[in-house]
Amino acid sequence: MPRLQDMLGGGQTDTFLGMPQGDTADIVLFGADSATPYASVGAYCAGGAQAIREGGADYAGPLTRINFDLGGPMVPPEVSVSDAGDLPWTDDAAEMRSRIATRTRTLLDAGRIPVLLGGDDSVPTPMLGEYDRPIHILQIDAHIDWRDEVQGERLGLSSTMRRASEMDHVGTIVQVGQRGVGSAGPDALAGAQAYGATLIPAHELPGGLSRAIAALPEGADVVICFDVDALDPSIMPAVIAPTAGGLSYQDVITLIKGVADRGRIAGFAMVEFMPSGDTDGVGARCAAQFLTTALGIIARQVAATRT
Repeated sequence: MPRLQDMLGGGQTDTFLGMPQGDTADIVLFGADSATPYASVGAYCAGGAQAIREGGADYAGPLTRINFDLGGPMVPPEVSVSDAGDLPWTDDAAEMRSRIATRTRTLLDAGRIPVLLGGDDSVPTPMLGEYDRPIHILQIDAHIDWRDEVQGERLGLSSTMRRASEMDHVGTIVQVGQRGVGSAGPDALAGAQAYGATLIPAHELPGGLSRAIAALPEGADVVICFDVDALDPSIMPAVIAPTAGGLSYQDVITLIKGVADRGRIAGFAMVEFMPSGDTDGVGARCAAQFLTTALGIIARQVAATRT
C-alpha cells in the first residue's frame, strides 16, 4: 500500500519534522509528560509529545517546503528551530516542575522562544512562572482552569489560569473555547471574573475571535496556552474529555495569527494530548499540523525582527 511519507520524503525520526536536536535554536521545542498529576488520574497524557512527533513523521524533511496555511515555507530559512526532546519523567511532582522551570529559564535567558509539548494542563504553570518580564496569556481551551484546588492539589491541571493570575508578571488573560459542562463551579467562574479575565465561549465563535485578539494589549508579549480539547472531537479525539461544539482548525490558526499580528508570541504550550484516546492517529496528525503552522507563525515573527 502506498504510504504518504514515501511520496513526501518523510519517515521515522526522533525529532519533530526531523528538525535538528538540541536547545540552541531561535525556537526550541521540549516535552513534559506532566507536572502535577492528581492521584486519581495520574500522568494520563504521558507520551503525548512523542505521539505528536510521530504524527508529523510523514512531513519530516526540508523545512523549506511550502505550508499553504502560511503561503510560504514551513520555516523561513533565516530562522532556526530545534527539538530538545522530552524532560526525563519522575513521579516526584516538585522535581518535575523544577525540570520544566529550569529548561524554560535556560531558554529564556538565552533569548530563545520555548515551545512546550504536553502532557496534561499542569505543565504550563511552571513554564509561565519563569518569565522575568510582563506577559499576557491567550488560553485556548474547553475549560477555564480556575479551580483553587482539587483533591488537595493547588498546582494541578484544573488550576492553571488561577495560578497564572497570581503571578506578578502576568497581566491580561483571554480565554477562548469554553463549552459544555466541565469541572468549574461558581467559585471558579467568580475567580476568573474577579480577575477580569476575558471569557469567550465556543458558542460565540467565529465572531468572538476578533474580540479575543482585540482584548490583548497591542505590542504585548503573549504566551499561548493551547489545550487540544478546545478542538472539536471530530478532529481531535485524543483527549480525556471530548466535548461537542469545539473549535475548528481555522479558528485556532486565526487566533494564533491574530496574536502574531497584534503582539509578540513569547512562548507556546500545546497540552492535553492523550495518546490512549487517539483513533488511528487522527489526533496526532492533527496536533502535528497545528504545531507545524504555529512554529511557522512564530518563526515569521523572528524573521521580521531581522529585516
